[in-house]
Amino acid sequence: MATKPADLTARLPKDKPIPVRACFLGERLHLRGLYEPPLALGPLALPAGAAGLAILFRYGAAVLINLSEAEQKAFLKELRERIERPLRRMETEDTQIALVPKPAEGVTPEGIGVGDLGLPRLQIIAEILARSVALAYYESAMADAFDLIEPLALHLDRPLGGGRRLKELLRHIGGTLLVQHKMTGRVEIQDKPDILWDHPELERLFLRLENEYETRERNTVLERKLALIGRTAETAVNLMQNRSMLRVEWYIVALIVFEVLLYTYEIWGGR
Repeated sequence: MATKPADLTARLPKDKPIPVRACFLGERLHLRGLYEPPLALGPLALPAGAAGLAILFRYGAAVLINLSEAEQKAFLKELRERIERPLRRMETEDTQIALVPKPAEGVTPEGIGVGDLGLPRLQIIAEILARSVALAYYESAMADAFDLIEPLALHLDRPLGGGRRLKELLRHIGGTLLVQHKMTGRVEIQDKPDILWDHPELERLFLRLENEYETRERNTVLERKLALIGRTAETAVNLMQNRSMLRVEWYIVALIVFEVLLYTYEIWGGR
């Protein structure tokens, strides 16, 4: 029998901070076959561990609430077969949840304060944490790509080894543009969660958390970097084409010179 939302949150302690860990696990989570309430707009929430729950996202993130280290490992091990292309090292982000008066909801020095432990509030928190940890992964991937691309781009103007470096540059750029496809196609950073349609009263909490975790700003920075890489790719392709055309032109000139020399030899050799 499926666990009701009230039963899920009743498992959580109310007299102490609740540990939360957001994990970015892989390219996608296949959730088919797991219980999902009909017409539910929020992300999938499941019981996990002795007194915790997990909130799962199809784009590869999981938010684990009130699970010990051992329970986290056991849950993620069970989940592994549902992860498409799991990461070698998952990205994580930790915080904790504590009860506060509703006007004070939001990020606090101790973590995240909420007015109650209802499932919709926990799903809003999970939405922000899942987006944040996904952004952290893509930020790291983008930083690594820039570290590889920058020295290659700086050497493009050198006459020796330019072709090899150019091909290597394009290979790294291709990998980075693939990151863009994954990020824009799966993680809807700029969109408000669907659950706000059912619970508009939680929009203030969502906006506060979104502002504190700077998900929109971080996404904008990533998009600008991707745009820069796209322009670099276009420049590199044009440079490669120009070099190829120049090489062909030199071949043609060499053939013409050879024919002239051959013709001259035939004329002078025949005398």
